[in-house]
Amino acid sequence: MALEQQAYEEVTERLRKEFATVHPARTVTRCVTVALHGARDVIGSDEPELVEKIARRHLRVLAIVAAERTPRIGT
Repeated sequence: MALEQQAYEEVTERLRKEFATVHPARTVTRCVTVALHGARDVIGSDEPELVEKIARRHLRVLAIVAAERTPRIGT
C-alpha cells in the first residue's frame, strides 16, 4: 500500500510541475484524487499510469475552460 501511495504522490508531483502555470497545486491534487476514484469505480483499475492519464485530461479541459473565461483585450 505504501508503494502504491508513493506512486500517486509521484503522479501528483509530475502534474503539479506540468500545470504549475495554469492550476494551483490543490486543483491538481483534487484531479488526481477524482481520477483515482473514477478509475476504480468505472474501470476497476487504479494503476498509476491510468490515473495520471485521466487526471491530465481533466486538467487540460479545466485549462481550456479557464482560458475561455478570461476576458480578451478588444472584445
